[in-house]
Amino acid sequence: MRSCPPTADHGLIGDLQTAALVSSEGVVDWFCTPRFDSPSLFAALLDLERGGHFAITADAPDATVRQLYLPDTAILVTRFLTADGVGEVLDFMPLDLPELPTARHRMVRVMRVTRGTVRFALECRPRFDYGRAEHRLTLDSGVAHFSGPGAEAFLQTIGPVTLERDGEDATSTVVLRQGERAAVVLTVCEAGGEQPAPMTDHDGRQAFDDTRDFWHGWIRRSRYRGRWQQMVHRSAITLKLLTYAPTGAPVAAVTMGLPEQLGGERNWDYRYTWVRDGSLSVKALVDLGFEEEAHAFRLWLGARLKAGKTVTGEPLQIMYRVDGDPHLAEEVLGHLEGYRGSAPVRVGNGAADQLQLDIYGEAVYALAETRNVVLLAGYDGWQVVAGLLDWLAGTWDRPDEGIWETRGGQKDFTYSRLMCWTAFDRGIRLATELARPADVPGWTAARDAVLQQVMDRGWSRDRRAFVQHYGDEVLDASLLLMPTVGFVSPKDPRWLSTLDAMDAELVSDSLVYRYDPAASPDGLRGSEGTFSLCSFLYVDALARAGRLGPARYAFDKMLTYANHVGLFAEEIGPTGEQLGNFPQAFTHLALITAAMSLDEELDRAEV
Repeated sequence: MRSCPPTADHGLIGDLQTAALVSSEGVVDWFCTPRFDSPSLFAALLDLERGGHFAITADAPDATVRQLYLPDTAILVTRFLTADGVGEVLDFMPLDLPELPTARHRMVRVMRVTRGTVRFALECRPRFDYGRAEHRLTLDSGVAHFSGPGAEAFLQTIGPVTLERDGEDATSTVVLRQGERAAVVLTVCEAGGEQPAPMTDHDGRQAFDDTRDFWHGWIRRSRYRGRWQQMVHRSAITLKLLTYAPTGAPVAAVTMGLPEQLGGERNWDYRYTWVRDGSLSVKALVDLGFEEEAHAFRLWLGARLKAGKTVTGEPLQIMYRVDGDPHLAEEVLGHLEGYRGSAPVRVGNGAADQLQLDIYGEAVYALAETRNVVLLAGYDGWQVVAGLLDWLAGTWDRPDEGIWETRGGQKDFTYSRLMCWTAFDRGIRLATELARPADVPGWTAARDAVLQQVMDRGWSRDRRAFVQHYGDEVLDASLLLMPTVGFVSPKDPRWLSTLDAMDAELVSDSLVYRYDPAASPDGLRGSEGTFSLCSFLYVDALARAGRLGPARYAFDKMLTYANHVGLFAEEIGPTGEQLGNFPQAFTHLALITAAMSLDEELDRAEV
């Protein structure tokens, strides 16, 4: 009987418009289509019975399973080692003009045997619309046609695969000997879509070659030649897989509803684009050499600023759908039991209407990166940014919900003020260096007022540290970005004592908690694990402070928490398990940033 695999027991495949998770047992148990934020077709990760899955496993009780990526690609290889032979399943999604939005997506699953004989068991059990809709199966000429409301799927075969009906689902048993191969191709499209043309073995091999060549060509653009190339490049490929190519908008993760605490209620939908996450990814992408991806996100961000369409009435909101739609109404899918019973399962995200002032700093930071303000579209574009900063100069001094989207009420969060300072600082630099008309005196006054306020009210003399929000003594790991954006020197005495305080209170064996919910109630029950983003920010801060020994050790230890194919979820639990949505873009961009900072400081120390 199947059981729900751990979150970390998965690899990721995708075509730059959507993505799927494949467990280390060879089961696709998460796949939304036609976009990341569309309803699921397979969601067994959230409910084994109702969610649906697509399994190709070795029909052998003694099988040992190993999973890896074909080097420098997003092609996933699941290997089955049995008493009778060794077989593999190669999973990938062909990239058919990824920049053009389409409702038609393909998943190719190739079975092959390298030694002896292997018996594969196939089950394709789709469940449309998060498992809420019924579907019908038609088997005709070896093609399984699954018809659901608004969408349909076609399962084609290549080689010795005979599909059989099991209710409204399809199954098969495939026996292959050494050197033999077979494949199945799942094509999903909108209702009434044309049935795909028959596929030959040559077609399948060509799709594989094209997909491999795409990823090899893409990763060759990387400029990274540092000490952790394998992990940095895997993180870069993961960030690329999490980006919706038609708009350049990255999603925070491909999943929804995976808990921050097993059995808890902190189960959010992360299949959307956060202004913060996307903006902070720009520097990592540019530093690696991926200018086109950074450019695409700037265009997306610029379009949001120009449109000004938000549910809050502010110039920006904290997150959007990948196409820029600001409406993300949150609802509970009560028919799904949740990951290992962790209900409720939420779709949509009610935090979209929160006020989080830090996003303006991150947005201007992204626009200013590399001083190549390509999205501004000349004078008119600059006017949009200048208008944003003029607005912020009069509105920055307000309580908000803060970076962690707490649901316990608005406060004067120090991190929000820090990023408002960043917005003014980068805006002043742009106006000066590009000779653009701007209220530089007004922005300068606002910038200086923010800094003075943080030093007066965000600094605790008793704790000898910058604190989470004014009038309290709680520490917050988001402030690890203070030296990164230049608010303080990485060796400023106030900053070094803050780093020491965080090390004593928020750090556990090099893993970092965001904050202490018991000391700063966030309006939710339960606890959470250490936050992997913050653990990598901690490495970055240590490196910048010149504490290279602890920084390198913390980084190397952090890498041991990656899963078997180099992926990270949002958090790490008490016993090292991955928690939260998976894989998380924020974590992987922070890994890249930490690696590059650590490389730079280590190189400098060796000179």
